Amino acid sequence: MSTATARRGRNFAMPKKVGPVPVSTLLTVVAIVFAFLFPFFFDSGSGFIGDSTTALIYVVMALGLNIVVGFAGLLDLGYVAFFAIGAYTMGWLGSSWFADANVHVGVSEILQKQPGIHLNWLIILPCAAAAAALLGAILGFPTLRLRGDYIAIVTLAFGEIIGRIAVNSDEGVLGIGSFNLTNGRSGITPVDKIDLPFLERFTTLNLRPWYWTALALALVVVFINFRLRDSRIGRAWIAIREDEVAAVSMGIPTVRVKLLAYAMGAALGGMAGTFLGSYINVVNADQFEFSFSIFVLAMIILGGLGSIWGVVVGALALSYINNRLIPDVFNTVPSKLGLDFDLTQLGFGIFGFLLVIMMVLRPQGLIPEKRHQAEFADVTGSGDEPIVEVRK
Repeated sequence: MSTATARRGRNFAMPKKVGPVPVSTLLTVVAIVFAFLFPFFFDSGSGFIGDSTTALIYVVMALGLNIVVGFAGLLDLGYVAFFAIGAYTMGWLGSSWFADANVHVGVSEILQKQPGIHLNWLIILPCAAAAAALLGAILGFPTLRLRGDYIAIVTLAFGEIIGRIAVNSDEGVLGIGSFNLTNGRSGITPVDKIDLPFLERFTTLNLRPWYWTALALALVVVFINFRLRDSRIGRAWIAIREDEVAAVSMGIPTVRVKLLAYAMGAALGGMAGTFLGSYINVVNADQFEFSFSIFVLAMIILGGLGSIWGVVVGALALSYINNRLIPDVFNTVPSKLGLDFDLTQLGFGIFGFLLVIMMVLRPQGLIPEKRHQAEFADVTGSGDEPIVEVRK
């Protein structure tokens, strides 16, 4: 056995166990139980519960983008488009925007008396996922023959196109007709609150149901990510990420596999968009800026490309920093030092500084994927050390 093989074996040791249960499984169960009981430590209308709810939805979006970027290795800078289509689907199918229509399915008596289309959130959720998946497949077609920076340029352009359509579709779509589809920067409001069967209709005064719904959605998406990663399609994504030429030579249908990556990632982004649209109570074009895509991408880089739990931690960390620490905890620090500005004005500068620090101190991410961790640790051998021992 070569030295490189021995080093690789020492690195990938058997998981530790507490009795018959692996430590990782035990920690996961404890974390889920704590997350479920977390709202009881605060008032039902606490702002911290609201920030935690937003953080969980960012987890859903980050895990969706991780499928495209982390698993398949396809850089996507237009992910905000899928959030937009999910949010607008919620606005169209869960509000009085189309006042001439009179469709009510699975909603409370209060909403049944209002004009427009009012569908239950559980019906809108798969509709938004399907619409976003279709949009993701459309995005995937122009990028099938592209690699690296060219994919980034195309996806960036796609996100900007969707953003411009959202802004300018208050007087016709793409300049055609005069129908107001998005209401531009004024937005669609109010959007229906989530109304789950056998539960009271959600309100802004009690944020616990919002939190638990976001937690359930995040846990479902985590489960989906694990199942996808360990499936045949997941292994095909990883093969394309590592070496597309080798993947093609092994018979992997790269066209179908890439389109599936874009569609699945987009579907998760669309699902998150429906929740945020209902939670924020408004859907407007100002929410769909390019900076949003970069923000979600930063979560993946911070947590670790391809690492599911790393992306969860990265999304929670950046969301709390953006929505809690900067505006509520450290915002007054500059004024106390005699400086005349708010810390919120330097939000993206702070995120950039954190990413630079991460690239210097821990480029593989907070919780790296084992394959990436091995690459950074040089487990597979480098320099003069051969990977395969040749016998004479």
